[in-house]
Amino acid sequence: MNIKSLLLGSAAALVAVSGARAADAVEVVAEPEPMEYVRVCDTYGTGFYYIPGTETCLRVGGYIRYDIGVGDLFGVNNGLDKKDFFDGVLNTNDTYYKRARASLILDARSETELGTLRGFAQINFNYNAGRAGRDLGGEGFTSVDSGVDVAHAYIELGGFRIGKTDSLFTTFTDYAGGVINDDFAVSYGPFDTHQIAYTFDAGNGFTAAVALEEGGNAGNVNIDTDGDGDIDVVYDAYAIDSYVPHVVAGVGYTAAWGSVKVVGGYDSVWEEFAVKARLDVKASETISLFVMGGYKSDEANPNYYGQWAGDWAIWGGATAKVSDKADVNVQLAYDDGDNFSAVANVAYELVPGLRITPEIAYGDNLDDDDDGSFGGFLRFQRNF
Repeated sequence: MNIKSLLLGSAAALVAVSGARAADAVEVVAEPEPMEYVRVCDTYGTGFYYIPGTETCLRVGGYIRYDIGVGDLFGVNNGLDKKDFFDGVLNTNDTYYKRARASLILDARSETELGTLRGFAQINFNYNAGRAGRDLGGEGFTSVDSGVDVAHAYIELGGFRIGKTDSLFTTFTDYAGGVINDDFAVSYGPFDTHQIAYTFDAGNGFTAAVALEEGGNAGNVNIDTDGDGDIDVVYDAYAIDSYVPHVVAGVGYTAAWGSVKVVGGYDSVWEEFAVKARLDVKASETISLFVMGGYKSDEANPNYYGQWAGDWAIWGGATAKVSDKADVNVQLAYDDGDNFSAVANVAYELVPGLRITPEIAYGDNLDDDDDGSFGGFLRFQRNF
């Protein structure tokens, strides 16, 4: 057998084997789907990531908070002692005020041809203890309750906002100072409300905003509604009762030295208005100061935006960064009704993400012969 015959025979054998295998069923193994990892989105700050398959950036955060209050300001005052009550004796039952809160914050953002599209929500889950309970002859037992609070739920596109949040009259001036109990004696404005708002940012420090709001139950109001000389209680006194909304507008300017802001609100229910002006100054790299004044149109009538006593009110305070972990905050307030408050705290970051804030507060009506009231407050908060 020559070499040519051997090669031809081998080729024929290979063709025969290949044909036989081709006749068998061929098993095809599917390739694995490509895995899509979560991508970090740094466009809007830390904590955001892209929702897989979209260009929307989402941040899931919140905090766990535990508050303890003691003293005349934060305990249950003028309550009824349970045992003494059933024995026919009325005594005051002063005890702790405590609140455990789990707050969930969702912030979703994406860029569109009309600007940044944002959806924001903050849901608070609360468990409270130490507040006055059911009404018994004007007094109440110490109570324990739990509930869910929708603090914020709104949509933003460009400078437009629609949804539920705090009133622009309060947020435009950055609330008040750095203390926790910043409005217990002299209120600086309302909070929860439905809102349609627009904010203009010129990019050079100048901002302007306007909002239509529905108001809410910022507290029951005691007034003589029928003119008979007796005080009547008006519930939900500030929520609109027609299609005419409350109106808020403000202008402000921010620079390296600080900021100045002015905001005004018109209460369409009671047809009254209130204005506030705030000045912030960075005194040094570690100390910042603020002063804020308010005026309302008529001290005798209810006013959703001017809830302080009398015609005018003033607030002032300071924040001093005393170390890398600790800030000291102080705030004073006084209004035309001779209500005075002083609050101070130390916000201390024990470890990254955990802040402990002890606070003391004093409140008094200087026109009243009664002694003022002291209270203490302690907050633990784990942010994430």
